[in-house]
Amino acid sequence: MNPVATLPTPPAAVLFDLDGTLVDTAPEFVQVIQSMRKARGAPALNNKTIIDMVTHGAEAMLTLITDEPAGSEEHTAIRTQFLAEYEAALGSAAVVYPGLRELIDELGDAGIRWGVVTNKRRRFAEPLMAAMALRPSDYALVTPCDVAQPKPHPEALERACHQLGVHANATVYVGDHRRDIDAGKAAGCATIAAAYGYLEPGDQAQSWGADRIATCSEALASLLMETMQ
Repeated sequence: MNPVATLPTPPAAVLFDLDGTLVDTAPEFVQVIQSMRKARGAPALNNKTIIDMVTHGAEAMLTLITDEPAGSEEHTAIRTQFLAEYEAALGSAAVVYPGLRELIDELGDAGIRWGVVTNKRRRFAEPLMAAMALRPSDYALVTPCDVAQPKPHPEALERACHQLGVHANATVYVGDHRRDIDAGKAAGCATIAAAYGYLEPGDQAQSWGADRIATCSEALASLLMETMQ
């Protein structure tokens, strides 16, 4: 973290990563993976084992269900089932992190735009956000479906800033993975590390080079509200 870096005061826009930053989606992955393991006669896993894998994406989570090689007919069938079951579960157990819905209301009252930049595909991101009743300014939701190169490349952040009509250097990006901070910095945004999110075991948010670190979602809300005063 750069101790002398400052956040835009007030920011023109605030952009969030989705899973592990704005919304706690892990309970739905836990639900689906445990159910599929049970159906295959496999013992239940410790939920933390699943949560630790969420940040790595669907292919990594599939290793908790099957050891069939990627590309095999069996693996493809299980992947299709996993995605279908996850899609059906969207919004059933996920929750907006404490204090962030109130933060979004405050941003709106202050005339500050906000959006989501995620590596979650639109097929899942859009219905999840609808289920959470989250509607970004001008619907600035940028997914890998919208760009040639997903995070940590800055293209998605640049696209979101363009959609919102703001300069990157007046924008804050919040994320719970090094790739989020790398993408935000490369785009020219101020960055906040969501250290409460889905960090890999042994990973330290302090090592990512973010301008600020939020140890919990309430601290993130307080930090951003301070920029509006």
